[in-house]
Amino acid sequence: MKKLSPYVKDGVVTSSIMVISFLINLLIQKIYDTQTLIPMIFVLGIFLISIYTKGFFWGIAASLVSVLAVNYAFTFPYYDFDLLSPVCVFSALIMLVVAIMTCTLTARIRAQEQLRRENEKEKIRTNLLRAISHDLRTPLTAIYGSCSAIMENYASLTEAQQMVLLQQSREDAEWLIRMVENLLSVTRIGNPEVNIKKTPIVLEELIDSVLTKFRQKHPEQSVDVVMPEDFISIPMDALLIEQVLINLLENAVIHAKGMSVLSLSVSRQAGEVLFTVSDDGCGIPKERMRELFSGYLKLEDQPDGLRSNMGIGLSVCSAIIKAHSGRIWVKNNTNGGASFYFTLKG
Repeated sequence: MKKLSPYVKDGVVTSSIMVISFLINLLIQKIYDTQTLIPMIFVLGIFLISIYTKGFFWGIAASLVSVLAVNYAFTFPYYDFDLLSPVCVFSALIMLVVAIMTCTLTARIRAQEQLRRENEKEKIRTNLLRAISHDLRTPLTAIYGSCSAIMENYASLTEAQQMVLLQQSREDAEWLIRMVENLLSVTRIGNPEVNIKKTPIVLEELIDSVLTKFRQKHPEQSVDVVMPEDFISIPMDALLIEQVLINLLENAVIHAKGMSVLSLSVSRQAGEVLFTVSDDGCGIPKERMRELFSGYLKLEDQPDGLRSNMGIGLSVCSAIIKAHSGRIWVKNNTNGGASFYFTLKG
C-alpha cells in the first residue's frame, strides 16, 4: 500500500479538522443557542491546521473557508452570504493573522529542529571518522611493518619468524575486514532508500550459521547455547541479524577480560523473541553504559580493554535492531560479566 504524498496528507488533515470544527459549532449552536464560541472554535481549528501541515497554503485556505462558513451558516441571515459586513471583514483579518503567525512560528521551529539534527549528525560523523582513522592506522601500520620486515630481511629470517610476522599481519587484516563490514552495515542502515527486507528465518538455522562463522574465527572459544525446543520462525534480514550476534560474541572474546564462560540464549516472551549474549568477564564500567551504542566514544576517555571499535560495532548492532523495530540494551551481571540483550518481533 502506497503512502499518501505530503500534499494529499495535508489536504486530508485540513479537511478533517474543518469538518470537525463545523460539526462542533453546529452542536454548540443547537444546544446552547449561542454564536459566541463559534469563531473561537474555527480559530482553534486554523491553529491546529497551521501546526500539523507544512507551508502557509493550508492555514490561509482554512482561514478563508472558516470565514465563509461563519458568514454563511452561523451569522444572521442564516444560509446566506454577506461578505461586506464589518464582522466578516474583521473575522477574515483575524483568522488570516492567526494562520500566518502560526505557520511562521511552526516553520521556524521546524527549521531549528532540522538544524539541530544536522548538527548532531555532523558531530557523530566527525567523531566516527576520527575513531575510524585512529583504529585503521594501527593495523595498517602493523601490516606494512610486517611485510617490510619480511621483504627486507627475507634471507636472514627463519621460517618461524616469518610465520609469526605473517600471522600478525593476518590477524590485523581480519580485524580490518570486521571493521569494514561494520562500516558497510552502517552505510546500508543509514541510507533512507534502503529498506530492510524481512523473510521468515528458522531460529535453529540462524544460530547454526552464527556459530559456524564464529568458530571459524575463534575456534578456541566455546559458546554455551540455550534455545527453546519448539519451532520458531522470525521475520528478519538474516545477514544483518547474524552480524549483530557475531559482533556481540566477538566483543565478549576481545573485551571481556577474565572470561571463562560465553553463552548465547534465546527465549520467547509476549510476542517477542529475546536474544541474550552473556559472559562472566570484567563487566562494563557504569559510566560507559549510556554511551556504548552511540558509536562515538572519545578515544582519550576509553578505559583499557574498551577500544573505540567496541563502540562502533555496538552502534552497528543498535542500528540494525532498531531497523527491525526491536530493542537492544546491556546490563552488568550480579556475579560478574555483562549481558547484551535484543528483541525481535516474532
